[in-house]
Parts: sequence; structure tokens; C-alpha cells
Amino acid sequence: MDNSFSPDLITLIDENGIEHNFEILDRIEENDKQYFALMPVYENNEDMLYSSGEYTILEAIDVNGEEQLAEVENSDLRRELSEIFENRFNEMFYED
Repeated sequence: MDNSFSPDLITLIDENGIEHNFEILDRIEENDKQYFALMPVYENNEDMLYSSGEYTILEAIDVNGEEQLAEVENSDLRRELSEIFENRFNEMFYED
């Protein structure tokens, strides 16, 4: 039996053309939209050591027929999604 773990990784390109690697922690569908909780992946351990440990919530949007991920601009929605993700994380990692 293979018990190895392989994270679900994604590379995003920002508005300046710089690539950033993320691990997809979770994804949910809410109100007919898809949202992702992403954690930055660091190339060296020192960068990881000094990171804030915060994850980012992005939504899948359609731009000219191409799926892209964008920041959730509505602060109330972002707060609601954060609560949903936090509850799911707690269920996955802390409850038996």
C-alpha cells in the first residue's frame, strides 16, 4: 500500500508576469461559484519559517472563455468563505 502524500499544487501568474506556487488546501462551491483556499509554497525553508501562515481565498472567474482565479473583493463574502473553510479545516484535522 502506498501511503505517500502528494499535495495538489497550482502555479499562478500575477499581473506582473511573476509565477507563484500554491498548495490547494480546499475548494468549495457556494452560490454557483467555485472558491479555493490556497497556501503559498516556498522554495526554501527560511522563507517558510518567516511566512505569516495565512492562506488566500480566490474565486474562479471566466475571462473571455478562460478560467482564472481572482481575489474575492466583497469583504462580507470573504469573511463568510473564511468561516466555511475554517470549519472544514477543523473537521479535517482536529475532530475525530
